Amino acid sequence: MIRVLVVEDEPVAAEAHRAYVDRTDGFATVGVAGTGAAALAALGRTAVDLVLLDLHLPDASGLDLCRRIRGAGADVDVLAVTSARELATVRAAAVHGVVGYLLKPFTYPALRDRLVAYAEYRARLTGGGDAAGQAEIDRVLGTVRPSRSAPLPKGMGRETLDAVVTAVRQADGVSAAETAELIGASRITARRYLEYLAETGLVDRVPRYGGTGRPELEYRWR
Repeated sequence: MIRVLVVEDEPVAAEAHRAYVDRTDGFATVGVAGTGAAALAALGRTAVDLVLLDLHLPDASGLDLCRRIRGAGADVDVLAVTSARELATVRAAAVHGVVGYLLKPFTYPALRDRLVAYAEYRARLTGGGDAAGQAEIDRVLGTVRPSRSAPLPKGMGRETLDAVVTAVRQADGVSAAETAELIGASRITARRYLEYLAETGLVDRVPRYGGTGRPELEYRWR
C-alpha cells in the first residue's frame, strides 16, 4: 500500500483529493495537512511514501516545503497538484525532484492516471538489480510522467478552459457575459467553465450589484 499525505489548504479540495486517493487501488491517505508546518509535523510522525502537494500554502510556498523535505533527508516523493502555471515554477519543481505536476482543475481520472503511473514507477525502482540499458532507464523515468493531457468532464476542452482561466486571472472579477466576450464563446459556454472552476475551488462566486433586478454573478480567482 502506498501511503499518501495530502497537503492542501482549501478544505473542499483537500477532501476531494483525499477521496480520490482512497478510491485508487493500492493507495491510502494517511494524513491531510492544510499548512507547511502541519505537513512537516505529519511527516515527522507518520510513514509517508508520496506527498500530494499544493504549491500555494498559507504559511509557506510548496517549493520551500520541498526544499525542507529534501533537506531533512525524508525518503518521500512529491506530486504537485496546483494552479501555478508559471513556467519558472514548473522548472523549480522539477529541480526539487517533483515526480509529477498536475494542473488544477482536474478530475478523478486525471489524478488516478498519475497515481497509477507513480505506482508503476515505484515498483520498477524498488525491484533491485541493474537497468538493461538506456532504453529501460528511459522507460522507467517516462512512466511517472504521462504524456497525454489530463481528462476533463465530457464536452469540455482544455484550450477553452485555459482561455477562461486566463480571463479570470487577468481580471479583478469577471461575469459570464464578459468572459464569453473575452474568449469568443457563448455566455452559456463561459458560465459552464466558470462554474466548473468554482466547483473545483479555484474561483469564488460573488454577487455584483449596481443594476436593477437580480444581481449578476462575478467570478474571482482565489
